[in-house]
Amino acid sequence: ARDLGGEAPGGLGDAIAVIGDGSISAGMAFEAMNNAGHLKKRMFVILNDNEMSIAPPVGALSSYLSRLYAEEPFQDLKTAAKGAVSLLPEPFREGAKRAKDMLKGMTVGGTLFEQLGFSYLGPIDGHDMDQLLPVLRTVQTRATGPVLIHVITKKGKGYAPAEAARDKGHATAKFDVLTGEQKKSPSNAPSYTKVFAESLLKEAAADDKICAVTAAMPDGTGLNQFAERYPSRCFDVAIAEQHGVTFSAALAAGGMKPFCTMYSTFLQRGYDQVVHDVAIQRLPVRFAIDRAGLVGADGATHAGAFDTAYLSNLPGFTVMAAADEAELVHMVATAVAHDEGPIAFRFPRGEGVGVEIPEKGIPLEIGKGRIIREGKGVAILSFGTRLKEVEDACDALAAKGITPSIANARFAKPLDRDLILQLAQDHESLITIEEGAVGGFGSHVAQLLAEEGVFDTGLKYRSMVLPDIFIDQSSPRDMYAVAKLNAEDIEAKVLDTLGIASIVSKKA
Repeated sequence: ARDLGGEAPGGLGDAIAVIGDGSISAGMAFEAMNNAGHLKKRMFVILNDNEMSIAPPVGALSSYLSRLYAEEPFQDLKTAAKGAVSLLPEPFREGAKRAKDMLKGMTVGGTLFEQLGFSYLGPIDGHDMDQLLPVLRTVQTRATGPVLIHVITKKGKGYAPAEAARDKGHATAKFDVLTGEQKKSPSNAPSYTKVFAESLLKEAAADDKICAVTAAMPDGTGLNQFAERYPSRCFDVAIAEQHGVTFSAALAAGGMKPFCTMYSTFLQRGYDQVVHDVAIQRLPVRFAIDRAGLVGADGATHAGAFDTAYLSNLPGFTVMAAADEAELVHMVATAVAHDEGPIAFRFPRGEGVGVEIPEKGIPLEIGKGRIIREGKGVAILSFGTRLKEVEDACDALAAKGITPSIANARFAKPLDRDLILQLAQDHESLITIEEGAVGGFGSHVAQLLAEEGVFDTGLKYRSMVLPDIFIDQSSPRDMYAVAKLNAEDIEAKVLDTLGIASIVSKKA
């Protein structure tokens, strides 16, 4: 944009990309470096190498980066080993050239980055300002093409609690600044992630074909336990979701039962592979989708708003959502038993609702929901963990003499046609609710009702979905309040659908 005359507030300066050693293993990083080396435009990549992503980095590239600075040339000559000799002031060039030659001896034909067309500087100590700042000033003055500056840092540097933490202080709750102690409220129920992890372990103990794939999130997805118990069957592909999906597809093609375990928003990165490498080939990859719905402190970047929509429109896919932690156990068992094509199940961040967890999961009948309460007038069809909020709303409505029917859909694809059509036939109004964006479960229900001509008979239909905005970080309850998907919002939707909301509000 700068070279083409583009404009931006404050003007356009240098193009600078800062990337961690955990992230640089992603395919898009190599696509960008390949393109930058071809364009030969002036730009700077700062590789922040702290040997730490959310989990310890894995893979051949991580080992390569370690070799770049673990040998004696860096330790003995780090002040001279500043990389691209032509970019340094004359007095430093000879010493830097000797150090660079020694570093080059560690690889064939120079560093990988130089082979991609970058001038490579480093490794340098990112905490030594006397070393770092002169290098940055020099390259800013002299660079004409792409430059990669390899900076070694320590995550949490300068803050003892973070330095001592295993995850270096990533994604903490509120904490005491002096001690680093996190202020977490006591849990009343196990987290959905823990329930999934323990269920998968039990299934894997009975079936040696079960394996697990994660993309640099073994702790976040609960697969760290699986990796400890079954290391030969657990694969961390680093921050490379596209590859992770295709790798899972290949495992499935080879007769294994892979659980591709990723956050909803991270799976979005591998959507092309979900379509071409899994769905088209009808391979039985099991997608365990964590962080479904709104996720509180992780904010909009991690909110699982779209997976129901982007998976339910794919031919041959089975898409489930657990209403509580007990149902999640059954969905893990369902996925294990399902070999007819790809299957996905979603569950939220945080703790469950406190129901009794079964000792062993029992496979669900594909495409079948269930009635939770029999009522009259209006039916609420829930998909996912809003079911508890629906029940709370109906308890409040009962005090007003309104007794909706409640159904748990369980499946967005295939839909339980018989259940949905029966609800539509027996009630004046039907409301669907889900922790996802428009285009998901409610849209598929509306399509079914339209094709069956149900709307021709006057059914009132409403769909409660996440709003068409990105919701800012807050507590999960506050975020769902913005989305109008809490119990009080469901109650208000029922009253409005029945045409009596205005009467109630006037009395209040």
